[in-house]
Amino acid sequence: MSDSTWVSTSMPYLAPRESGQPDAWAAEAAARGGKGSQRITYAGEVPAPDEVAALFDLPAGEVVVVRRRVIELDEWPTELTNTYYPVAIARGTRLAERARIPGGAVTLLAELGHVGARVREDVTARMPDPDECEVLRMAPDQPLLRLSRVTLDRTDRPIQVDQMLMPAHRQQLRYEMRIG
Repeated sequence: MSDSTWVSTSMPYLAPRESGQPDAWAAEAAARGGKGSQRITYAGEVPAPDEVAALFDLPAGEVVVVRRRVIELDEWPTELTNTYYPVAIARGTRLAERARIPGGAVTLLAELGHVGARVREDVTARMPDPDECEVLRMAPDQPLLRLSRVTLDRTDRPIQVDQMLMPAHRQQLRYEMRIG
């Protein structure tokens, strides 16, 4: 594994931040001596893709709110992320706007009364399409890791779905679990 591989764990991205703290990505990148940023390319209401509708237990095509972002480390694109929310939670909030959210979306969700209690992640791999190659600055023969995460509240109601694409050669996912 090369020194340029980023080892990532999901845990920091699941808990709300304290007031005045940066979002989890900026904090993680800074702790490792880098500058983490994100470009929000779109925010608003869209028909839910089939997989997202299924994760939210909604009819296909039901309207949801999405935030589409390019995640960057030291101005280098490292991930494409689409984060979806039910309209009942996100409509009319900063989640539906292109502006950055102080402390991140998970912090805003908590302020709105929606706290994650459980997550389920699925990781697959696939080859990138030409647009993904261009945005992520990668060759077409380099695979992507695709992480799909659903966050559920204490009643097992899904409150957020994340779909992330990461160049596999630049990423390592780490899962830590507590037993007992």
